[in-house]
Amino acid sequence: MKSIKEFAKIAVEALEDKKAEDIHIIDISDISTIADYFIIANGTNRSQIQTLADHVEEILGKAGLLLKQMEGYQTANWVLMDYRDIIVHIFDKENRLFYDLDRIWRDGKVVEKKSLTE
Repeated sequence: MKSIKEFAKIAVEALEDKKAEDIHIIDISDISTIADYFIIANGTNRSQIQTLADHVEEILGKAGLLLKQMEGYQTANWVLMDYRDIIVHIFDKENRLFYDLDRIWRDGKVVEKKSLTE
């Protein structure tokens, strides 16, 4: 069984595969019980955002992590993918700036992708 860190790395790589922009990983395990990691990224348009969500779901599913819940897929200005210990947020640029999760969760630890393999 893969660790949560490994699944987070797989999610980030799935986003990178489909050219997500400005991917941030925030470890919120010390400040919240809702998840261990937030992965925040943005796409350039509705189609790309839906493609990013589809790809993350497919790749994580193949790796053995099943999606608990997804919200916002139809409008695709903010797709939230809940994997229990990992929550993936895929925004359009405007909503990413508006909601600014990076600022809201600034007490979490920003994590580099390479540290997810340690």
